[in-house]
Amino acid sequence: MFKNITIGQHYPGDSIIHRLDPRIKILLTILYMILLFMVKNFSGYAVFAVFIVSVIIVSGVPLSYVMRGMKSLLFIIAFTAVINVFMTPGAPAFRIPGTGIVATYEGIVSMAFMIIRLTLLIMGTSMLTLTSSPIALTDGIERLLSPFKRIGLPAHELAMMMTIAIRFIPTLLEETEKIMKAQTARGADFESGNIFKRAKALVPLLVPLFISSFRRADELAMAMDCRCYNGGVNRTRLKQLKIVPADIWCCAVAVVALSAGVALRWFAVV
Repeated sequence: MFKNITIGQHYPGDSIIHRLDPRIKILLTILYMILLFMVKNFSGYAVFAVFIVSVIIVSGVPLSYVMRGMKSLLFIIAFTAVINVFMTPGAPAFRIPGTGIVATYEGIVSMAFMIIRLTLLIMGTSMLTLTSSPIALTDGIERLLSPFKRIGLPAHELAMMMTIAIRFIPTLLEETEKIMKAQTARGADFESGNIFKRAKALVPLLVPLFISSFRRADELAMAMDCRCYNGGVNRTRLKQLKIVPADIWCCAVAVVALSAGVALRWFAVV
């Protein structure tokens, strides 16, 4: 069930995408998310789809591995799609028999846009963590936040907390799956009944999951304390971040490709 979650996982590799400066990847991911919501036609989404699939192929991460992360979000995508079909005003397309619920042609188009947008969004953001190690992400976020140290922002601490939170997502999901299997072996039922009964059956998971989470947090804090970890003060790095020509070229190609996708909103028909 939770093995389909790829958010927060790192896929080791030595591709040019893996070797990119983490600061470049973080900024490009933010730019990708912003420009994706500016696209207004299928032609622009096609450009974004070609771009992200090309990135996945170049990175060496199996496309099936990336798409596996979509399975856990199918319900959210389907629910959002249905809402768009029946809540968007416009010309009636069809009516559900026996009800006053009407689907519109504009709603169908909006549904298609929403499905494509969410799919591309998940694929794009997943590539950031799949091709970046937790240490690289921490260093990248810290360097990007370092200018704000002048106003008292604890850049290193914030970067460390964000990275640990992302990294612990698959760990906590794996722990949840173990608890569910243990309780299922003892007679617990998480599959039968309506959605409310299933939600109620998940309540007993919260107590052991919270206990496990606090235990892991305490163990992590103790391990960091035993290694004399003291945050960003006088901290040295094995690998110093440095922008190289390959980073600049990759950044330029990405910006041009994404900008072209957005520009099609004014030139393309569909």
